[in-house]
Order: sequence, then structure tokens, then C-alpha cells
Amino acid sequence: MLSIKNLEAGYGKVQVLHGISMEVPKGKVVTLIGSNGAGKTTTMRAISGMIQPTAGEINLHGKRIDGLESYTIAKQGLAHSPEGRRVFATMSVTDNLILGAFPRLTGSRPKGDVAGDLERAMELFPRLKERRLQLAGTLSGGEQQMLAMARAVMLNPEIVLLDEPSMGLAPILVEEVFRIIADLKSRGVTMLLVEQFAAAALKVADYGYVLENGRISVHGEASKLRDDPAVKAAYLGGGH
Repeated sequence: MLSIKNLEAGYGKVQVLHGISMEVPKGKVVTLIGSNGAGKTTTMRAISGMIQPTAGEINLHGKRIDGLESYTIAKQGLAHSPEGRRVFATMSVTDNLILGAFPRLTGSRPKGDVAGDLERAMELFPRLKERRLQLAGTLSGGEQQMLAMARAVMLNPEIVLLDEPSMGLAPILVEEVFRIIADLKSRGVTMLLVEQFAAAALKVADYGYVLENGRISVHGEASKLRDDPAVKAAYLGGGH
């Protein structure tokens, strides 16, 4: 579904990614793990068009999307839940979710049952249902993270990019976020997950890539990466 080949990207004269290649098959969860500054968020931003790659290819369903604007990529069915949540603070929870379906409402993506999907999103994220009329800016950090994830799902996307969904959350909310990711997986939602909690990410994922200094150092089935001594020592706290 999503294919990345020899991707290079960065900021100005600073090159962050040095020719990385990845595959995200349909219906699978793939995780990208690595230390801070390895280039994980840069990868996500390059895929979704927030920054322009300097080399390489990004293909979605066999069609190149590298170089396209973010809104055009969203129309192709790629939703991005970015690092730092970025909800519309002065709008209600419901209006934030409806904005996630904007391309469906304007005809640039198949409309489907937007009202039904809104209700299903509320069921998947019960905290949001309780606060559906509340301004997004008054939600807790965990609730804002859930709102960002639910907003991405409202696109009815082909693939969802989740960038650090557990960042800054209390442990009980981290568990809730991963419960939701597992639920989405059971529904066949394709996801590329960047996550600081490597152990949790590898537990829910089908396949994983380790990014070091802008290069893929190792990749394989998530279950095998969990047992890899080097991965355990570097990212799993010795296997905790």
C-alpha cells in the first residue's frame, strides 16, 4: 500500500534522512522506532507532504505522492495524526471530528456515511463522546491526543500515520491509546506508528523498522525485533 524508496529529506541545508526504504502493507501495523533525533518525525512529515523530500520516492497504491501538497495527499487517503496533537482549540470536539471528514464532505473523497462514522468514532473514543460539545482546547492532554487520532480516522483513510501518540501521557492513558490502536488494527486499519515506547509499539505492530541517524539499521517482524538483543538493549530497556 505505502512504499518508500531511498527517501532523503531534511530542513534547509541539514539532511536528516539518508536514503531510507520502507513498506507498509494493506491492513498491517508497521512501527518506526528510534532515539530522539533519529529522523522519525521527519519521515512522517515527508510522507504526508508537510516537508518536501529532496530525493527518493513515496508511493501510495502505486501512485507517487512525493512532492504533492498535504491536502492533495489527504485526498488520496492518507491521514496524519501529528506529534503534538494540534487540535483546533477554539472549536468543539464534534467540529474537530467533522473537519477530519472535510474531503469527504467536499467530494474529493468518497463521502460514505459521515454521520455514522462520527458516532462510531465516539464509541471508539468514549471520552470524546462525553465531551462532544466541549472546546478542544479545554481537554486534557490525553483527551486531545485521542481527538487527534479520531480526527484522522474520520477521513476514512487508506492509511493512518500516528506520530508519538503516547507522548506526555500518564501511564493509564498510554494503555488506553494502545488499546485504541489495537482496536483499529482489528478493524483492518493500515497504520504507520512512530512511538517512544518501543516495547508497546512492537507488541501491537506486525513489522518494525529501527531508524538510527537517518538510516534504517535493522528491520523485521515485530516479534523478532522484540527478541533481538541489540534492539532490546538500545530501545527496550534490556527487555522490560
